[in-house]
Amino acid sequence: MKKQLISLAIAAATAVPAFAQQQSVEVLHWWTSGGEASALNVLKGTLEKQGVKWNDMPVAGGGGEAAMTAVRARVTSGNPPTAVQMLGFDVQDWAKQGVLADLNDLAAKGGWDKIVPPALQKFSKYNGKWIAVPVNLHTTNWIWGNKEVLAKAGVTTEPKDFDEFIAAAEKVQKAGFIGIAHGGQPWQDATIFDNVVLSTGGVDYYRKAFIELDTKALNSPTTLKVFQRMSQIRKLVDKDFSGRDWNVASGMVISGKAGFQIMGDWAKGEFANAKKVPGKDFLCYRFPGTQGAAAFNTDQFAMFKLSDPQKTAAQLKLVADIMEPGFQSSFNVIKGAAPARSDVSDAAFDECGKKSIKDAAEASKNNTLVGSIAHGHAVPASLKNAFYDVITRHFNGQIDDKKAVAEIVSAAKN
Repeated sequence: MKKQLISLAIAAATAVPAFAQQQSVEVLHWWTSGGEASALNVLKGTLEKQGVKWNDMPVAGGGGEAAMTAVRARVTSGNPPTAVQMLGFDVQDWAKQGVLADLNDLAAKGGWDKIVPPALQKFSKYNGKWIAVPVNLHTTNWIWGNKEVLAKAGVTTEPKDFDEFIAAAEKVQKAGFIGIAHGGQPWQDATIFDNVVLSTGGVDYYRKAFIELDTKALNSPTTLKVFQRMSQIRKLVDKDFSGRDWNVASGMVISGKAGFQIMGDWAKGEFANAKKVPGKDFLCYRFPGTQGAAAFNTDQFAMFKLSDPQKTAAQLKLVADIMEPGFQSSFNVIKGAAPARSDVSDAAFDECGKKSIKDAAEASKNNTLVGSIAHGHAVPASLKNAFYDVITRHFNGQIDDKKAVAEIVSAAKN
């Protein structure tokens, strides 16, 4: 009898680890700024309430290039993370390699086909199957302004077109502030370019030149005007802009050192994190000349195929949580974006958030929602990077306006 009890005790002891093994997810992302980290904590908290441990794998770098390098190393070694934050064509590139999980069952149960805007689904699906889950709908054509600085400079109304914006930024500069806060990194230069292209040529030109890569549209007086306008913006940026992170540039507006920043709606997260209130402390409006249209990018979590059933179960919990309306609201209230679901109420959002949701819905309905050049939703990474090279060299004065046009045309052809 004693021997039998000892045997049972040993069996019970050896069984405990299997029962007690906690589900966990390893999430690779580049959300490392204050506002982004606050938003991500919403997702961590949601999972932890379900007993799923969150293993964080942050890789700093606003455009995600460093993160993609880290992912390649992990996948090549046969040890992919549970989920990876990705943008645009990067999701499709990984799907082509057959390493992403099939999320179709969850998508069917949740009716994702009806609630996720078609422009986003283009990047969430591959060969008709859902292989990634969108967290938000970011739009890049925003201006952020410090209300007190603008008042001191005599800027009392929202600029309605590009020339009015330049005149306003010049007033700010003459008043002793930095006209436009900017971080000199290729993706940030290209974010300004998104806005200037959309403002100068409109949706049809944007789509024809930088998505369809029409040579006639690219090699046109409109493209020359785009680069001329980029040169105008360059004169309103301070001399120390090179290499500055985007959130540091946001901080310059928040602290009253600069009047404006041209940046996607994720900048709102920095203002919120600093306890600033829209309309009172800062202003948010569409880049002048882009009203009624939006250049977008969407952060998605691509889910890799996993061999461990426990990890797969935890992965599916993560996916389900991301698509919950409550999470989509609470996350994007902090992040600054519109939810990736079109059926989420705007009740919890501030005036900038409400505008983001309304504008994105109208642009989706009117087919004026276009993929961001800067953020990998207009063209694949290789071409995006070729565009970066031209845009950044031009912004730094290494090539003139006409040479930049010729090089953009050449990049598209090659």
